[in-house]
Amino acid sequence: MSNDVPTLDHLLGSARVVALPLVTRFRGIDVREAVLLEGPEGWTEFSPFVEYDDDEASAWLEAAIDYGWNAPPATLRDRIRVNATVPAVDPDSVAAVLARFPGCRTAKVKVASGDQTLAQDVARVRAVREALGPEGRIRVDANGGWNVDEAEHAIHALAPFDLEYVEQPCETVEELAEIRLRTKYMGIPIAADESVRRAADPLEVARLGAADLLVIKAQPLGGIRRALEIVESAGLPVVVSSALDTSVGIAMGAQLAASVPDLEFDCGLGTASLLSADVTRSPLLPEDGSIAVRRVLPDPELLDRYSASAERTEWWLDRLGRAHAVLTAGATASVD
Repeated sequence: MSNDVPTLDHLLGSARVVALPLVTRFRGIDVREAVLLEGPEGWTEFSPFVEYDDDEASAWLEAAIDYGWNAPPATLRDRIRVNATVPAVDPDSVAAVLARFPGCRTAKVKVASGDQTLAQDVARVRAVREALGPEGRIRVDANGGWNVDEAEHAIHALAPFDLEYVEQPCETVEELAEIRLRTKYMGIPIAADESVRRAADPLEVARLGAADLLVIKAQPLGGIRRALEIVESAGLPVVVSSALDTSVGIAMGAQLAASVPDLEFDCGLGTASLLSADVTRSPLLPEDGSIAVRRVLPDPELLDRYSASAERTEWWLDRLGRAHAVLTAGATASVD
């Protein structure tokens, strides 16, 4: 992105804060909050997770500005194949979750939740395999929830279900490198997510040989262009994923996925199916296992219906201002 950051007043002039209920509890939340902004290129989204500090949130704002204020890069495809996302639900609920992702041949299953046992994870993955059949693809995501020994034990227990890969089994890059070495004999690739999007150096995981592929997300990495630079520099296969965005944010992710030169894996961009409400009458829901690459126009009535409370709106707009201060300070420093 250029050093021209819109003024805070400009951003606040169009800002709408929404609170969207989820179908099933996910990442410990039942409601997803986001700020939508309108730029000259269209609507965009700022929705860093609430626990992130202002420095980390500023990258999400940079991404929002990049998508809303700059023309997008050229695209290589007009539809993106996506995976189903299965939260930490009971096995009996798996079929209902997968039904929300019509035509998806791949499922990402959440594991290593603090309130779940490995036996429950195994039962959930088994139910997904039974639902998808032998041709389906299954990847699991631990969100860094295991130490190395736990990860080795868990991957061994889950290996019979023919895993496509294991995403972020451990928290640190060093742990990822170790578990990748320990489990190499199983032939199950290791993917890095948090070790890319939350890292001071997102390329460290590639340099240290700690992962076989990268999971990249437009908002946390500072926007589509920054993410594409990381893809090019890392030289590893990538999966483009969402951060539980509204359809506006998912459209940003789809634009990124459409611009990646080689897209071997189905992408984690079907997560609008996890929301029981959205900001548009034409949400980016999977159709025949894929979503379209297009901008999303919010519906004014839906923006009003799902407007966050006054207290939460104030909280988000204050946060937007702090992230803007970080971003403008960085832009000034880079000019100097």
